[in-house]
Amino acid sequence: MTYIQDNDKLYRYLFQNRAVRGEWVRLNRTFIDTLNTHHYPQVVRHLLGEMMVATNLLTATLKFEGDITVQIQGDGPLRLALVNGTDEQNIRALARIEGDISNDMGLHQLIGKGVLVITIAPKEGERYQGIIALDKPTITECLEEYFERSEQLQTQLLIRVGEYEGKPVAAGMLLQIMPDGSGSREDFEHLATLTSTVKDEELFGLNAEELMYRLYHEETVEVFDPQVVNFHCGCSQERSGSALLLISDDEIDEILAAHNGSIDMQCECCGTHYFFNKEAIQKLKQASDEDVIH
Repeated sequence: MTYIQDNDKLYRYLFQNRAVRGEWVRLNRTFIDTLNTHHYPQVVRHLLGEMMVATNLLTATLKFEGDITVQIQGDGPLRLALVNGTDEQNIRALARIEGDISNDMGLHQLIGKGVLVITIAPKEGERYQGIIALDKPTITECLEEYFERSEQLQTQLLIRVGEYEGKPVAAGMLLQIMPDGSGSREDFEHLATLTSTVKDEELFGLNAEELMYRLYHEETVEVFDPQVVNFHCGCSQERSGSALLLISDDEIDEILAAHNGSIDMQCECCGTHYFFNKEAIQKLKQASDEDVIH
């Protein structure tokens, strides 16, 4: 089946005669790996899929080295939904739930009063943060408004989450007028109309060449080499251990005594367990003290 070759890849493409650019990403294994360590309700899984696709598409519009975090914070039963991605298309996600969630809940029922926060952290240069009101029915509509307001660029964002051949899949397309001012509103609206005709089975099942032809066969489209998208957490024994150094010795002793001499620290993103006994914690403190001295 040809569709497999373009799973977990992000494509950029350019319309030669229209001054409009586009992106397409499809997450299969990446989406599955992100969800496998959690038992989120279906509606939360769906929301995280939307946010993961949006994050991949956002990183592709930015020419920088670093990472971008897209997070929702609210006072509803879903207190936090967070996705972090890098310019290398490494991505991770997590959610924190405090309350009962049913799968028929809409965005505002899940979040309550909340905001969508986008944080861009380049390796060089200043950190930027944008706060977006969640005053639209979907994340997609909120992000489209963000582009219009913050970058003043006509943008179409199309995201779908579902199943293909019995497996979870999340995919999306972004269409944007070129930022140099050479594009026309008429050209953009023409291409946006074509893009909006895409069906779920096309977005989830076709490879890039077939999808571009299906949507834009009367256009001249230049498709660039794709980036591979991966689930990557970045947690480690060392990072988990550094959190223990913030706890007092008395508290450490109490926790060790209550848990048979071993502290189990589990990563929220990937579910990996890191274990620390008294000896391991003493080594951490000793190494920390030596770093301070030097």
